[in-house]
Amino acid sequence: MSLELLILPLGFFVAAFCSGLAGFAFNLIAAGILFHFVAPQVLAPVLVMGSLVTQMVSLPHIWRAIRWRALIPQMLAGVIGTPLGVLILGVADAKQVAVAVGILLVGYAGYALARIALRVAPARFVAPAAADNAIGFAAGILGGIGGFSGALPAIWTDAQGLPKDQARARIQPFVSVMQIVAGTSLALGGFFTRESGLMFLSALPALLLGTFLGLRAFRIIPAQGFRLVLLGLLLISGLSLLA
Repeated sequence: MSLELLILPLGFFVAAFCSGLAGFAFNLIAAGILFHFVAPQVLAPVLVMGSLVTQMVSLPHIWRAIRWRALIPQMLAGVIGTPLGVLILGVADAKQVAVAVGILLVGYAGYALARIALRVAPARFVAPAAADNAIGFAAGILGGIGGFSGALPAIWTDAQGLPKDQARARIQPFVSVMQIVAGTSLALGGFFTRESGLMFLSALPALLLGTFLGLRAFRIIPAQGFRLVLLGLLLISGLSLLA
């Protein structure tokens, strides 16, 4: 436990800073650091609690930009997809699924970063509601499999060339709802224990500090800088899944 209590604050600080800056990727970044030291079954509820806290702290900063009416169908599609992801997890190889997601993230981030290096402007289009809902459903499945619910919405908003405020207002509420669903599932499965509670409390100060610093960085970076951060986090997250 002593090693866990030492490494948890570091992992939570880095992940919370990234989440405060980009609105997603807490689970992916934290898991990439902490899975080497803490068993996934023990860490899963701690990550869900940490992600929920970062979302609850940062959501008020983008509240006015959120368009709930447009997001609700996508969220419902994600909620429907989450149990399917859990079922898939029971019959599929979780490592292979993680590798497939990692390849997707690395491929898209590499492609988009190459376009930026070549000074090719991102395509801008308005996605139909059916496509948004399909992304939500697929993201829910990935959330049920391994907590990857923020990856596809992040790719989708970037592909549409949305400004940073609009992108966060699309990603963050969706991730928040998916984490609530995941937390409920873990609670019903008996994963929340005294040990997980103590681990979370030990890392809470570092998590709050990372979130506030990430939010501060988000407010001062320009739009293009935000896009580079988002793509960089997608790339890092993908590489962590391939490791």
